[in-house]
Parts: sequence; C-alpha cells; structure tokens
Amino acid sequence: MNYQETTNWMFNQLPMYQLQGASAYKEDLTNIKLLAAHLDNPQNELKCIHVAGTNGKGSTSHMLASVLQEAGYKVGLYTSPHLKDFRERIKINGAEISEDFVCEFVARHKDFFEANDMSFFEMSVGLAFDYFAAQKTDIAIIEVGLGGRLDATNIITPLVAVITNIDLDHTQFLGNTPALIAGEKAGIIKPDVPVVIGEYTTETQPVFLAKAEENKAPIYFASDLVSDVFASDLIGDYQFHNKKTVQQTIAVLNAQNEFKVSDENLKNGLLNVVKNTGLQGRWQQLGENPKIICDTAHNKHGLAVVMNQIQKETFENLHIVLGVVNDKDLDSILPLFPKIAHYYFCRPDSPRGLPTEILKETAKKYDLSGEKYESVDEAFSAAKQNAAKNDFIYVGGSTFVVAELPLN
Repeated sequence: MNYQETTNWMFNQLPMYQLQGASAYKEDLTNIKLLAAHLDNPQNELKCIHVAGTNGKGSTSHMLASVLQEAGYKVGLYTSPHLKDFRERIKINGAEISEDFVCEFVARHKDFFEANDMSFFEMSVGLAFDYFAAQKTDIAIIEVGLGGRLDATNIITPLVAVITNIDLDHTQFLGNTPALIAGEKAGIIKPDVPVVIGEYTTETQPVFLAKAEENKAPIYFASDLVSDVFASDLIGDYQFHNKKTVQQTIAVLNAQNEFKVSDENLKNGLLNVVKNTGLQGRWQQLGENPKIICDTAHNKHGLAVVMNQIQKETFENLHIVLGVVNDKDLDSILPLFPKIAHYYFCRPDSPRGLPTEILKETAKKYDLSGEKYESVDEAFSAAKQNAAKNDFIYVGGSTFVVAELPLN
C-alpha cells in the first residue's frame, strides 16, 4: 500500500476516537502492552516527558520540544490529533515522520494488528515509540491522547510527568467531577518520578497530592512556583499558564543533571515554537483587514479564555464561524459565546460532526443567531464575504473545524 492507502486503512478499518468517539476507547492497557512486547519494547529505550491535561497539553508539549531543540537535543514529539496529515503526530526536531516509515511499519505489522484488534491510537503510539527508538532521539515529548491512567501512552516511565489542568471534558470516559477526572489524569504519576502540575483547584489539588505521596513522587505546582513568565510566539491568553508549566518542567529536568537547558535556550524555545515544531491552530491569525483568528479550543475551560480574549480585540462587527462534534455539552459551552455577533453555523467533515440544524436551534436558546451552511468552507467564505475591513472573524468550536481551514 502507498501512504494514502496505508493511512486510509488505519483510519477506516480500526477504531479511532478522533472519528468514532466512545467505541474506540479501551479500558485497559492490555493491547498496547502486547504491541510493545511485539515491537521489543521500544519505549524502554526512550527518555521521555509525559504530558497530560484537559487543555493546553498540545501547546505545552510543543513548547517543551522547542526549548529542548534550542538546547541542541534531538527531540521526538508525539501529539494528537492531527489537523491535516497523520504525520503531524510524530516529529523529530519539527520534521514529520516519513511516509515510507509509516508504510513500512504498517506493512510489517499489519497481520499482528488485525489478529489482535489493535486500535488506531494503539498503532499510532507503537509507531511513535518504534520510530523514536530507531532514530535514537535524545528525549521524546509524549502527549497523552485521552485521560492518562488508561491511555495507550501510559506504558512509559518518564523523567518528568506533567499535568496541565483539569476541566470537565470526555466525562463519559473520565468521570463527571473535576476530582474524578484529576484521578484519571494523575494516573500518569509514577513511583519516584517528579510531577509538575500546571493549574489546580481546591477539588483537584488533594487528588494530585495523594497520588504523588502514594508514589513518593516529588510534586511541583507551577502556578505557585513560577513568577516571571517568558514571552512566546504562541500568543493566546491561555498560554500564560502553559508557559509557567514549561518553565517549571525545564527547572525540574535541569535539576536531574541529565539535560542542560539554559535560560537563553528557554527564552528562544518559547519564542520560536511555531518555527521549531510546526504547531498550528492556537490563536492563529489567518488574515487581516478583517482580522481572522482560528483556535482549536473546544471545551468550557478553553473556550472561556478564548471568548474573553476576543472581547479584548478592537472591531466594529464580530463574525463567528462555529462547528462542533456531537459529544459536546452545548449547554455548557454556548452560554460562553457573545450574543452580539453574527454566526455562521457549520458541520465539520467528520462522522462525529454535529448536524448544523441541531447546533443552530440549540444556539437560539442562548440568543445566538445566524445562518447555517453545509460545510466549514462555505461558512468561512460567507464570513469573509460579509465582513468589512474593521471587523473580526473567529473560526472554531472544534479541532475538526480548524483542520478544514487554509492554515499555511
């Protein structure tokens, strides 16, 4: 199979949370351990930083990779989901894994995948570990896919574990309270491995403290420990806490005396995240006159920060292109959106995309009015056509919506 055929097979033949939702979620690590053993346990050859959290784990992972690249290290980066191409998930020093490596890996192990009912995510994690081990990375940043305790990435023993924050998301898997979700995320805390907590609340802090004590893991609360925050090319307001988390993580890593990252490396790494890693979709500007911003925020915590940031902008009229997936709690996120705006409701091109009619009708309950469109492209085109040069266009609600935009 060529690359397109290989990725089509991965997407279409095996469960994949990004497309299917609940049916792709597995409740133990049996399969990934079986796959790792089949691959001769490449994860044991890796030095890693493990990153979990409800929001910000992608930005934090990319920031850490950029900083370590500036320090001269060969840095693997595994994240999810991708926006345009599967290979975005697996990079070394910003360069995506080759199409040939993906094809050869799948061809070599396809029989095993099918015989053992491997999920899309399990295959992807196995591929990343195998690739980073083969390429002999100095360090790899591994982002959790969903949760932590039962996530397929959770077979590594990292140098540092990171938990960015906790909010109500994926409650059908992780629990319906912050404390329950914190318990799932805290599942990445390992014996004697330091853990950095980006943000905490009175509900989540005791969960983290108890898990750290149980594992004799040194724990650091970045929001309390970091005072001076460096600048970054990732300019969304929500990056404030992510930068603190990164700075504290690097301090912990430096204290282990295995890696050396200077303040200059840290500053340059934070200033060059996009250039070093290729990260897209975080308060990314796509145009000016009118100013056009897209963002992948998709739950209450992330969208609240983004909506607040929009209100800081100067504009005459606000245009919002909005689409979501069908497992979103609309009654928790729609009240966050401004009423004084013209909405362009759309359905992202995914089996999980919420039908536009449902989104539009539900939005009416919160006095959000606008028109519905058959696709993200149609909605975006209409917004650009209607907006004057002093207006502001925001596009978001889902990673899938942002993925359909012309980002480059």
